[in-house]
Amino acid sequence: MSVDLDRNVVLRGEAELVERAGRLFFACEEFACAAADMNTWALPGLRERIVAERRRVRPAPSVRKLYTPAALADEESERRLVEIAAAGARVRICPAPLPHETIIVDRRVAILAGPAEGGVREYTVVRSPGVVRGLVSLYRATWDTAVELADHRRGRPPALSEESRRILRLLGGGLKDEAAARRLGMSLRTYRRRVAEILTLLEADTRFQAGIRAREHGLIG
Repeated sequence: MSVDLDRNVVLRGEAELVERAGRLFFACEEFACAAADMNTWALPGLRERIVAERRRVRPAPSVRKLYTPAALADEESERRLVEIAAAGARVRICPAPLPHETIIVDRRVAILAGPAEGGVREYTVVRSPGVVRGLVSLYRATWDTAVELADHRRGRPPALSEESRRILRLLGGGLKDEAAARRLGMSLRTYRRRVAEILTLLEADTRFQAGIRAREHGLIG
């Protein structure tokens, strides 16, 4: 760890970030994030701990998340974004390049993530008021030119994997879950979880509705 004259702290790795700056996430009222894709800091179980702690002590913060289209490049990433938005966060997609990850907490503190080196990423915690104000202004300007996630996805087929397309074809063929799971070589529980994930991506309430939307997008014949 190193500290400059502006009280900006450099932390190495997610564990040190949580140890030294975790209280910012637990106590904030406003949280904004900008990232190029979904490959952001993800210490195992950390997000779950933050959510659980916040629910215990205070209401959830206002959350804004800004990403480039790369965040929807694969099925898992796109589904996570849809779930984040469904949980109450405002999510927008920006066509312009974004840094690896920038977090702004309560418009008072910013966390800038560097590229991973040797499997470890450095995080600069910025408290200098002038610098934070500049980052907030830049974030707002970028946010204003970005598009809401739902509008960006409208009319676009989701990034379904070949396995998901096979599941959709089996659903369309009327195969029972047990038989479909055996054919795919997965457990019944896994198969039903995958079906639920596909419904989320297709924003469908029922399997029948999912089939209709999959055909509209040309995902199945």
